[in-house]
Amino acid sequence: MRWSSRLALAAALALGPVGAQADQPGYGIGRPPTEAEIDAWNIDVRADGQGLPAGHGSVAEGAALFAERCQSCHLDGGSKALAPGLDILVGRTGTLKGPTPGKTIGTYWPFATTLFDFIRRAMPFPNPQSLTADQVYALCAFLLNRNGIVPGDAVLDAETLPGIRMPNRDGFNDRDDWRDPPHS
Repeated sequence: MRWSSRLALAAALALGPVGAQADQPGYGIGRPPTEAEIDAWNIDVRADGQGLPAGHGSVAEGAALFAERCQSCHLDGGSKALAPGLDILVGRTGTLKGPTPGKTIGTYWPFATTLFDFIRRAMPFPNPQSLTADQVYALCAFLLNRNGIVPGDAVLDAETLPGIRMPNRDGFNDRDDWRDPPHS
């Protein structure tokens, strides 16, 4: 989270209800946030790896964790989904320019750090932000391995994750795609 966002969060918690004025009595709710509460919202990870926390995780650790925490929604190691609307995480290679593109981690996502950021913010359902940094690195390692991007003995951390070149890294700048060319 950027510093300005942290200040806005702190102000919102301190001021209480929207529209409360500093010179008017409050409603008895709201308080200044603790540093721990502010730090808990510090989950801004960028493409270059800035914002990644300390920690590490291996493919093997991620496989065990995926089976325990993720498999109920993302079936068959991530290659199927429990219900429509849930993401398929693995496979669909070579489908992006076809009539039914498969947007999986290995085919669509341009940066490996995006995977870390998404898992850390939104997973697992229904308990987002309940995973440790080590667990998120492990899940990234497992999913990137399942997509053929990292080897089975990979261990990921804040140094190695940003260096992974995703197959669709340059896909959002493809001038040979089916859309109208950019206007000059």
